Amino acid sequence: MTLGIDLGTSAVKALLLDDERIVGVAEAALVVARPQPGWSEQDPDDWWRATCDCLDRLQADHRAALAAVAAIGLSGQMHGATLLDRHGAVLRPCILWNDGRSAAQCAELEARAPTLRGVAGNPAMPGFTAPKLLWVREHEPALFDRIDRVLLPKAWLRWKLCGEFVDEMSDASGTLWLDVGRRRWSDELLAACGLTAAQMPRLVEGNAAAGALRPEWVRRWGFQRAPLLAGGAGDNAAGAVGVGAVRPGDAFVSLGTSGVLWATTAGFAPRPERGVHAFCHAVPDTWHQMGVLLSAAASLAFWSRVSGQGEAALLAGLGARPERPAACWFAPYLAGERTPHNDADVRGGFLALDSATDAAAMTQAVLEGVAYAFRDARDALASAGTRIDEADLIGGGSRSAYWADVLANVLGVPLHQLEGSEVGAALGAARLARMAADGGTLHAARPRRLRSFEPRPALAAQYTEAYARWQALYGVLRQVPPAPPLATPTSAESTGALA
Repeated sequence: MTLGIDLGTSAVKALLLDDERIVGVAEAALVVARPQPGWSEQDPDDWWRATCDCLDRLQADHRAALAAVAAIGLSGQMHGATLLDRHGAVLRPCILWNDGRSAAQCAELEARAPTLRGVAGNPAMPGFTAPKLLWVREHEPALFDRIDRVLLPKAWLRWKLCGEFVDEMSDASGTLWLDVGRRRWSDELLAACGLTAAQMPRLVEGNAAAGALRPEWVRRWGFQRAPLLAGGAGDNAAGAVGVGAVRPGDAFVSLGTSGVLWATTAGFAPRPERGVHAFCHAVPDTWHQMGVLLSAAASLAFWSRVSGQGEAALLAGLGARPERPAACWFAPYLAGERTPHNDADVRGGFLALDSATDAAAMTQAVLEGVAYAFRDARDALASAGTRIDEADLIGGGSRSAYWADVLANVLGVPLHQLEGSEVGAALGAARLARMAADGGTLHAARPRRLRSFEPRPALAAQYTEAYARWQALYGVLRQVPPAPPLATPTSAESTGALA
């Protein structure tokens, strides 16, 4: 029996796995604080409370199964800067992956570290961890001087669970401090941010052992013996393990709060000028490329909040499947964009509305806008030599058959809904735990495909034409200055039912 814990942006999920059978799942919601426009933060103590809530529920509902757990795997939202002092106290709220405050520091980092793109495999973007530390160094210098450890979210959770400062290659790839080709910290890139390797966690592979649960937690949750903790994975790499995408050529589309187009690769293959992420995979000697959207299911959550209708009701109003492109446009740049634009300042919204536009048309435009952004990502990966012929679907948004059909026709490839796709990262974490318990042996079976969506030639052709026109939106929107806030920014928000 193994346990996977996924520390996401909108929730913590915990999953009990008996070989390949899911025994139980628990979930506890999280909120995001936005103290200023473009900022995005969470309190690590909230992660811990949500984790405890999940394990308490599993203990109540599956006491015997939880007691039998031999290993725990962690997955987590990437890039967040969790800063500790020498006593282990958190110095400030964690600056999250979708925080855009460090755009100016990205240019500074590229100037300080001319080899950045070749070593880290990625351009400096505000979402990554390194520019956040330069921002802290400039704007909170007294706090910066007190930093003893810099941890990613799941590494902080691991420390709470086992008392070890350890992380793994896939998550570390998103810091801009890892030598991704060599799978080790880069002293040069750390020095560019005023840091050293001594402030970083020890690195292991995702399927390796990385500590054991503290005795007090063994007693609290009634484990028969102290489970070991696996290295685990960043959320997307964990999702890849969950759907069995561990071999070169495997691909998936993740429709979570953010969006990811993933391709597993045999080697380190960067294409930073197109915003393609080239990271280590969570299993040894394997890498991957990603195109990343900052607002995927978050776009539908935004429209649900603004329209006052639930997401399920909005989707139900569309019918069974699309028959033609929407008559209006949506650009999903609610928090800027990564692939291919690397633009933290651009903002999105609806365009080409008229007096006949209704809520259904606007909902369809939201789904299509996200799909067009995925096509941008597909073309960026193609420029790096990666061809995607089919892909699996994971994430909360993958539950929508209508959205899956839109994506298949916009991308022009078959897409497959999978059993358990909404818990893909937690499942992948549990699988990595099983690998660690078995001495690193690779276990990565593919989940059962529930339904496949094939492109329909006539509709796919219409979407190709519509996409060519949609691409003009970015050039227009990047010229529009941001509007001043009309009211005090929302201090906390949920990230949506499909996140």
